[in-house]
Amino acid sequence: MRKSKPKKRILLPDPKYRDIEVTRFVNNMMYSGKKSLAFNIFYDALNIVEQKTKDTGKSPLEIWKKSLENITPAVEVKSRRVGGATFQVPQEVRAERKVSISMKNMIMFARKRAGKTMADKLGSEIVAAFNEEGGAYKRKEDMHRMAEANKAFAHFRF
Repeated sequence: MRKSKPKKRILLPDPKYRDIEVTRFVNNMMYSGKKSLAFNIFYDALNIVEQKTKDTGKSPLEIWKKSLENITPAVEVKSRRVGGATFQVPQEVRAERKVSISMKNMIMFARKRAGKTMADKLGSEIVAAFNEEGGAYKRKEDMHRMAEANKAFAHFRF
């Protein structure tokens, strides 16, 4: 690259929990710049999570963080062409990318879920990920399984 890397933007913490991770999640979830709507959906989803998991004794924010942690992949496979053949080469995921992948997977599988509102869908996906089930958790397991199956090609790492 000829030019320098663009500098990281500083995110402001969210108004309710004062957490930068929440703002990052809401930014990923937002459509057409409707940030206040995205915040409302997220907070409603956490209220639903609180109702569903009263017996755990944890705050909804802790449950959300734990569910994100549960769906965060450690390795992924990248395609690499070597001599006309394409190999799926397993690679470790950078810390920033780990967080990004887990958030995007949670949002994507929440959108695909059956439910009335996005808050319901997101709340259900958070609870499912907390219990180590659901679409986002399955995606992480599939990524790990693919990396394990292609471990023999690890020496093609670039």
